[in-house]
Amino acid sequence: MIKSLKLSALLVALSISLVANAQDKFEQHFCDSTLRIDYILSGNLLSQSIALDGLSRMPGWWGKRQNLTQIPVHGAATITMRLAATGEVIYHHTFSTLFQEWLDLDDAKLSPKAFECVELVPMPRDSVTIEVKLFNNRQQVTTSIKHSVSPRDCTIRRIGENDVAPYVVLNEPDDPARAINVAFVAEGYTQEQMQDYLADCRKGVEGLFSYEPYKSMRGRFRVTAVCTPSRHCGPSIPSEVVWHNTAIGSSFDTFGMARYLTTLRIKQMHDVMAGTPYEHIIAMVNTDRYGGGGIYNTLNLLMTKHKLFIEVLVHEFGHSFAGLADEYAYEGEEPNDYPLDVEPWAPNITTLVDFGSKWKSMLPKDKKIVARHTSDDNLDTSTMGLYEGAGCVLKGVYRPCPNCMMRTLKVPVFCPVCTRTIQEIIDFYTKK
Repeated sequence: MIKSLKLSALLVALSISLVANAQDKFEQHFCDSTLRIDYILSGNLLSQSIALDGLSRMPGWWGKRQNLTQIPVHGAATITMRLAATGEVIYHHTFSTLFQEWLDLDDAKLSPKAFECVELVPMPRDSVTIEVKLFNNRQQVTTSIKHSVSPRDCTIRRIGENDVAPYVVLNEPDDPARAINVAFVAEGYTQEQMQDYLADCRKGVEGLFSYEPYKSMRGRFRVTAVCTPSRHCGPSIPSEVVWHNTAIGSSFDTFGMARYLTTLRIKQMHDVMAGTPYEHIIAMVNTDRYGGGGIYNTLNLLMTKHKLFIEVLVHEFGHSFAGLADEYAYEGEEPNDYPLDVEPWAPNITTLVDFGSKWKSMLPKDKKIVARHTSDDNLDTSTMGLYEGAGCVLKGVYRPCPNCMMRTLKVPVFCPVCTRTIQEIIDFYTKK
């Protein structure tokens, strides 16, 4: 018993030491401020480039303060910060972009296009070099940029210190120092509709936290509603010649897909949110037209006046927060996004190239792994194995269960693999 008590005390002391060390690392290298870096991503399928477009400083840092040089999911792009004096990596993060989605389309074979990209990193105390890399669907680097940042650079503009958009805290974390910061942003709501927007946000919060594992881990999140009024009500709909002046410039018909709701005005979105506590963004779009979109560690947009509002919110947050892939498939789709000789980085799908890195360990050791086909009406969300049809592709890409929130909105739960992924990511950002 005495040995057991000593071991427990030792483990507690070690845990406290590790937490203190992580906090010391952050305070050693960073200020409690955010460095916003604007980039322009441009090119076509043959050639891409990244250009630095501007630097800004905002009060408060709302991202991770531990695991500063680690990432939970690979993503389609990375940003790495090194001390200029020594080359030591002090921050590493991952994300995906709309530009990379566009590169998979036929349109990208023609004329080049440019897309905005904004990355938020903690403000360094000393001069650093920052490197951004973009990867293709074979996880090969297609383009990159390295640039220097000095915290004493007088051209770094100061934003978010005055005229900050009002916001309401809708969910308080148990430990504010270890919270995941999620912010709703009003899109297509006029000033007169702000109370309606806040009501939709409260509905969204309760809806999100009615799903596991968010329900059990609700105390790990701070959720705010940023009140950003639009001049016009509702998003733009190009196919109907509807163009509106809104807070973040959202639009249906992205890439010619009627229900793909997103925005190309990434800098505008971050401008209106400057000074508010945010890292993960959920744009609440005031429309009853079905649609949405989620991009890993970039943003999530969805319609708030449709009957499937909550289901779409939870599904798209699976993309934007956890990096989960879609698990449905379309007839006639080719595996452009997921070459069959490369293991996808998304944790909930596999091409079997490296199945051991996915959910193989969650299956019984004596179970014979056989690929199965199931109908779309099979609502089983727990019988694990290999089910062909995922990532929008019918053949060669597999999902963990017959069904899941990432496959259809008909089921109100995530499969065990998606649940585990979300839990692990929440722990990555918040666990002591």
